[in-house]
Amino acid sequence: MKNFLTLTLLLLLGQNLAMSDERFYIGTLTDQSSSKGIYMGSLDPETGKLGALKLAVEVKNPNFLALSPDRKFLYAAICTHGGNAVNAFALQPDGSLKLLNERPSGGDDSCHVSVDATGRNVFVANYGGGDIACFSLKPDGSLDQRTAFQAFTGSGPYPYRQKKPYAHSVYTDPENKFLYSCDLGSDSVWTFKFNAKDGTLVPTDPPAAKVSPGSGPRHLAFGPGGKFVYVANEMGHTVEVFSRDAATARLTSIQNISTLAPGTDDKGVTVAEVACHPSGKWLYISNRGCDTIAVFDIGADGKLTLKQDAPSVVSFPRSFAIDPSGKWMIAAGQKGNQIAVLKIDPNTGELTAADQSAEVGVPVCVLFVPTK
Repeated sequence: MKNFLTLTLLLLLGQNLAMSDERFYIGTLTDQSSSKGIYMGSLDPETGKLGALKLAVEVKNPNFLALSPDRKFLYAAICTHGGNAVNAFALQPDGSLKLLNERPSGGDDSCHVSVDATGRNVFVANYGGGDIACFSLKPDGSLDQRTAFQAFTGSGPYPYRQKKPYAHSVYTDPENKFLYSCDLGSDSVWTFKFNAKDGTLVPTDPPAAKVSPGSGPRHLAFGPGGKFVYVANEMGHTVEVFSRDAATARLTSIQNISTLAPGTDDKGVTVAEVACHPSGKWLYISNRGCDTIAVFDIGADGKLTLKQDAPSVVSFPRSFAIDPSGKWMIAAGQKGNQIAVLKIDPNTGELTAADQSAEVGVPVCVLFVPTK
């Protein structure tokens, strides 16, 4: 009896330890690798140790992922030769994903997806189409009708990349009143008034903010309190800092700073992901080609100071995500078929390799599930 109780206690302890791990999902490109869809993994927030990766759901080319505010549903931008779409999934108790339904995205090369703060609307950016769309959601998390569609206009100074609009990402602001979308093709960050009740979008006046010509904005991140916006410029190897008027959505450029360390050869280098640390002290941006992650201090005025050019460990870091504890980062190497863990110094924000990695075919997005 004593041995049985001891064994039971050990099993319960093991379950509690497992439950303390942080769950994350990985979007992959299945047509370029042996991957089968969206994978799930776990990270021990105390040690940075990775658990084994498992297939959460089989689906073709789940490019970018987004989670509902209540953490019950996951949405994926699907980019295939046969058609582009948004897929809705329900999270299961074991972490696997159950397909709820699919809707055509309305454009080509669906590359980014996000959810509004109410959890009633999903947005998708279509890179090749140069447009964005909004879909309402049913109470069960499935996709309902398309409520808005906005096609962009314009071009940039580099015809080989900017002959037309290329919508790369879409985000609601912290107040859930405006929508921002990065357009690599026209060097624009388009802004819209957003009505969460009916999912409609109305262009603001002016309709967009411009980054430096030829920069090619890709993704953005909101700074502490939403007062500042940090735009990662894929082609310009820069991050452009904007102050933000929360009442009008207007962006005013206050800084444009390189994401590369002095003397870095920028040939073949493109900027990808950007994220603000949960503390609001640091900003991180990935540089593909030289395979580094730039670490910036965020000043009280919102401006940035480059403090570290850290090796990303992975090859071609298209995406990364910071875990909910703020202690760790997982970088996804698109060309190396690998994810790797980096440790975040709690005092400086600087990154060091954690000697934890896992193989997965062409990872392009990492998404943590918050525990609270």
